[in-house]
Amino acid sequence: MAQLLRVQNFMVSSDGFGTGEGQSLERPFGHADPGTLFAWAGATASWPNRSDPGGSRGLDDYFTRDFARNIGAEIMGRNKFSPLRGPWENEEWRGWWGEEPPFHTPVFVLTHHPRPSFTLSDTTFHFIDADPETALATAKEAAQGKDVRLGGGATTVREFLDADLVDTLHVAVSPVELGAGVRLWDSPDELLDRFHRDVVPSPGGTVTHHLYWRK
Repeated sequence: MAQLLRVQNFMVSSDGFGTGEGQSLERPFGHADPGTLFAWAGATASWPNRSDPGGSRGLDDYFTRDFARNIGAEIMGRNKFSPLRGPWENEEWRGWWGEEPPFHTPVFVLTHHPRPSFTLSDTTFHFIDADPETALATAKEAAQGKDVRLGGGATTVREFLDADLVDTLHVAVSPVELGAGVRLWDSPDELLDRFHRDVVPSPGGTVTHHLYWRK
């Protein structure tokens, strides 16, 4: 079986932005409200941060559970890991996820300013200065035959799409408009030259799921 590069549960606004303006340590999504963008996933029974019983089942819950299926490594852009730009002035910063990051695999962070790798629980973060093709080859080797998740943000997903490296893509489109930020697309139709697509409304009515797979 070929190893796939998969984008999963990626959230965008109705006007195509994956995050807002003004990212900071306190606001990883800038002026966007992540509670709104992630509301469909947070309502599911399988949401990993759920602290109370219950939650929805069905299609939304399937996508939440599918996040980790057959994933052996993740690639992310630097600004999914940190809002800091330029050389690392504080290597004590170890991401927004605390001591138990949700990845449970090697994670390759793309940056022009590499720093030493470190491990939190069962997730090891590696910092590499590499083009998309090289980064994917490195992640596939670390994944040991499993698929690689492309975690974002929007700029990174776009770079890998432009390099024609993405095999499957799941984007949850929220009805909220952001007006500005980091854009994934002008229109979800612009990927149809290379991908098949199904569009499925969330059972809860909060988002529309766009599912793409390579032609």
